[in-house]
Amino acid sequence: MNIDQDTLKLILRRMWIVRHFEVKVMEVHSAGEFAGAAHPYIGEEAVAVGACAALRDTDYIAGNHRSHGHPLAKGGSVNKAMAELYGRVDGYCKGKGGSMHLADFSIGILGESGIVGSSVPVATGAALASKIQGKDFVSLVFFGDGASNQGACHESMNLASVWNLPVIFLCENNQFAVTTSYEETVAVDHISDRASAYNMPGVLVDGQDAIAMYEATKAAVDRARSGEGPTLIEGLTYRFEEHSLGLGRVRRGEYRSEEQIDEWRKRDPIVIHEEYLISHEIASRQECDAISSETEKMVEEAVDFARNSPFPEPEELFEDMWANPIQQP
Repeated sequence: MNIDQDTLKLILRRMWIVRHFEVKVMEVHSAGEFAGAAHPYIGEEAVAVGACAALRDTDYIAGNHRSHGHPLAKGGSVNKAMAELYGRVDGYCKGKGGSMHLADFSIGILGESGIVGSSVPVATGAALASKIQGKDFVSLVFFGDGASNQGACHESMNLASVWNLPVIFLCENNQFAVTTSYEETVAVDHISDRASAYNMPGVLVDGQDAIAMYEATKAAVDRARSGEGPTLIEGLTYRFEEHSLGLGRVRRGEYRSEEQIDEWRKRDPIVIHEEYLISHEIASRQECDAISSETEKMVEEAVDFARNSPFPEPEELFEDMWANPIQQP
């Protein structure tokens, strides 16, 4: 494993940021402090954090509706992310985007979309731009097992391989598209098996292991940056909570059992990573607890930041909705 201790500690820190952020979002949403959809990333933190740790700030990512974990994993602002969920002007999109639309081009976050699979061609287009401009930045897109069946996903992977683009397709297989098991909609054993149809490597990774995610992504990044083309990575993971807040346990016990949820909770990605750091004497139990406490405080401060940020004015409704390339004299 070629990963330094600072990166290993950064991975823990960012996983705790995502975890505390999502727990707090569930709390304030339940209290009615903001409206709209929100899709918790709890249980999947190792996928985004491990993958993003292998990227540069100048590399791009794009995400989906379960989109809080991705920008935070890339180093995004906790304050701006929380303010956006609250619909406030200090949010990433000035309060107009909500939980499914967080973007920060300065650190390579192209944004997310609630339209299933729609970010896959966006990331592929960014990779095409890298090649056309003669740059060496890599593009990575997160999508779910449900999105893997969308036509846009297949079209993007096919073109990326035909054009030999520096893009990484990362399927976060949390095994259920809302309430539908991927085993009922995918004809192969693993989504990564589909890679052979597009003449690209397909890699199946334990999505609860942040180090495994880092190593797989780093290999794909190196391959893409050296001009060898795209890779399909499947991170096998599990969402501990329901598909979205307010949905409730749909037909409780019908589409997944309490026993299954409990078994996956035993493989909490944060616990797995902390145990690795402690067993390899990279960090002590006290250091790990301190990182958790520090990041929890950061999230609490982000809530205060969001609450104190004003709502956008009605007359600002149509601002920032389109670009005007014509420069006025």
